[in-house]
Amino acid sequence: MFIDKIQISAKAGAGGNGSVSFRREKYVAKGGPDGGDGGRGGNIVFRIDEGANTLLYFRYKRKFAAENGGDGMGGKMHGKNGADLYIPVPRGTIVRDAASGKIIKDMSDGEDFVICRGGRGGWGNKHFATPTRQIPRFAKNGIPGEEKELLLELKMIADVGLVGLPSAGKSSLLASVSAARPKIADYHFTTLEPNLGVVNTGEERGFVMADIPGLIEGAGEGAGLGHDFLRHIERCRLLVQVVDASGIEGRDPCDDLNTISGELESFSPELAARPRIVAANKCDLIDGDSEQLLRLEALADAAGYPVVRISTATRSGLDTLLHMIERELSKLPPVTVYEAELTPEDAERERYENAVPEDTVIKRADDGAYECSGKWLEKLCGRIYFDDRESLMYFQKSLNDSGIIEKLREAGCTEGCTVRMFGIEFDFVD
Repeated sequence: MFIDKIQISAKAGAGGNGSVSFRREKYVAKGGPDGGDGGRGGNIVFRIDEGANTLLYFRYKRKFAAENGGDGMGGKMHGKNGADLYIPVPRGTIVRDAASGKIIKDMSDGEDFVICRGGRGGWGNKHFATPTRQIPRFAKNGIPGEEKELLLELKMIADVGLVGLPSAGKSSLLASVSAARPKIADYHFTTLEPNLGVVNTGEERGFVMADIPGLIEGAGEGAGLGHDFLRHIERCRLLVQVVDASGIEGRDPCDDLNTISGELESFSPELAARPRIVAANKCDLIDGDSEQLLRLEALADAAGYPVVRISTATRSGLDTLLHMIERELSKLPPVTVYEAELTPEDAERERYENAVPEDTVIKRADDGAYECSGKWLEKLCGRIYFDDRESLMYFQKSLNDSGIIEKLREAGCTEGCTVRMFGIEFDFVD
């Protein structure tokens, strides 16, 4: 099964909580706070899997979560850092933000990419000792890890894309010039997924060729398998259109050329304007300069496409075609690598760092309690140690200064009402 577009959820590990601890040892005159820091949460990292050419790995697994950091301990012991989670993807996978559709990363350079960073560990109480506060009974909680909804889209990396109507001989051509072994049979739509092959042209030179199936009339609007696979030729530097010059399928070669040109134009004008070579296949089935072959060459010449007469059955013309492809590729820029439209930092900032008190939502629960939620409030609650008086005073001041208390009043909250937020429950005091 070929899967080339899928949505997944990724969540980095949360940082461990800092520890509240004091050094107490017999015969040791000076004790004091010795609570250790929490460990860092694990990252979510994309890594290229050179042996994969599909997103089948994600068919049954859509949610990924890295390990949380360990909590700090007494004796200034640091919590364990969470292990990073590596997700394998094929080369050429484009990672997008699912909500906006913007590109975060094009996995074409072979480098690991951290898509979600683990949360920082909270500080232990050893950090909060001052000359006037010598016994800090609070520590910081760990910060939650980044969490994203992502859309993975595979756009195969190939120098040359073979396009054409069914049974034109694209798979046969790929099999004739490379070690690829696509399925070949005498019926339409034999190939149901793109195939890649490396073509060796000698002296350690060569190029990657892709056989793109599913193109029929209406493919540009999604007919057949058009939209499923047209994206895979968007990176190709050169197109080779394979045309059945014999007309054995009952189609006119000129109509075939125009049909594919129209579908490419419909899907992407930029793709339709890409350099193209026409491979007139099955020339072994016609006698010399047939009328329909000459018409095909005249039509291609008018469009600026060179024509090479070939036969994949007898292998005639293949060397000429390969030399022409190599010559054209030497003039063209490298394979397209898509620029990021949204950095991971931007995505996380939109989700979390730019959270403001105004994003707080207050709802009335069935039992009459007031439930508060919001990214800013979640961040605030993660910094509070509720068993410490000073920390509670800071929490109350933050709620007042941010306007949350006023929001609660506007929602109808009065003295003695129950308020809940992120696992905390207290009575409202006006």
